[in-house]
Amino acid sequence: MRLLIAFIAVPLIEIGLFIQVGDTIGLWPTLFIVLLTAIVGTALVRSQGAQVLSALQGSFQAMKDPTEPLAHGAMILFAGALLLTPGFFTDAFGFLLLFPPFRHLITNMIRSRLTSANVKFSTRQTGSDDTVIDADYIDISEPQSSTDPTKH
Repeated sequence: MRLLIAFIAVPLIEIGLFIQVGDTIGLWPTLFIVLLTAIVGTALVRSQGAQVLSALQGSFQAMKDPTEPLAHGAMILFAGALLLTPGFFTDAFGFLLLFPPFRHLITNMIRSRLTSANVKFSTRQTGSDDTVIDADYIDISEPQSSTDPTKH
């Protein structure tokens, strides 16, 4: 239901803003601003995306939890889509998503609503001694019966 409301409300807000801004500054300046925000937004998405990709690679190399850089990357990708969509409301929200403190706020809000298992990353350590030990074992969890040939 919330998604349906968003799909109805956002275009109505955009249309209203286009009418108000176009009435105030005129058609061509309004179209120029929309085009300029798309160009500036694309450049910002590229630079911020490269920074987040570097942070993601660093977290993998350091065997740290990659969820924060992944979340930031997803928000930057969403910001890029919003900035390429013509409109002032979507542009404003897209630029907000490119602001790192705002992304941290969104991440913390989402994190507070989620519960997850604690995952630890570790590397497999192999020693220099590759000795193989062959052994037999006896299951001592149940007493053995001498009359049952399937159990030894």
